[in-house]
Amino acid sequence: MTNDQKFSEIRNFRELASSFGSVAAAYDRGRPGYPQELFDELERAWGRSLEGARTLDVGAGTGIAARLLAARGADVVAVEPSAGMAAQLLAVSPRFPLVRGVGDDLPFHDDSADLITYAQAFHWTHPEKSLPEAVRVLRPGGALAVWWNVFDESVPWVRARDERLSAALSGRYHGYGHIDDLTAPFTAAGLEVHRAKVSWQRQVPVEQVVDNLTSRSYFASLPPGRRESLLAGERAALLAEFPDGQVVEPYVLDLTVAVTPARSAAVTPA
Repeated sequence: MTNDQKFSEIRNFRELASSFGSVAAAYDRGRPGYPQELFDELERAWGRSLEGARTLDVGAGTGIAARLLAARGADVVAVEPSAGMAAQLLAVSPRFPLVRGVGDDLPFHDDSADLITYAQAFHWTHPEKSLPEAVRVLRPGGALAVWWNVFDESVPWVRARDERLSAALSGRYHGYGHIDDLTAPFTAAGLEVHRAKVSWQRQVPVEQVVDNLTSRSYFASLPPGRRESLLAGERAALLAEFPDGQVVEPYVLDLTVAVTPARSAAVTPA
């Protein structure tokens, strides 16, 4: 890769990452939540309950995952870099603890958290920075959990949409049909890795699916005219597939839980 290519890649990454603030309301309306099976799998892999766990939800966005974690009894602090997303989070959940920050440089003390979560967000970090930061901040026996709702491309209409967007947004759209296996880098960081997948679906109105698309970085970062033209095409395709206006949207939730070693008990000399 040439220096110009590297610069272009960095610029595109920053452009996409900074685009969420302008679509925060659509993000909150359109993005899917997470099934309770996710949190069951997280607890099973971690070997402890979320109840009372000091949790940092990094890249919290508008608080979708943070609120669900709190509902399971976790003591959650939302960590979010975007001013627009943070403002939307506080508008929806005004009493929720919120810290502005990024995973590559967590503004927390060593050994200060039981659990660090990234819901739809770990790919916005640089793992060579965010992994050591997570290990630093986690207590012994703590866990790093990262997950994504991945569109189920075994479903024909989802696959057809992916093909349309790949053609229309070449070089910008990467889809969500596949998430890289993080086992190797997490294991190299000294973590015990567990993986799970949960299939689930939601039924929502067409406009909620359009909001979901609007909130994706590859749409949010487009010029408004281009964005609205593409969204109009996707709205028409959805209504052709679901004439009653109710979309059954299928997901495979990809979860990785990486647990830090527990601290060995001190041996008292005889």
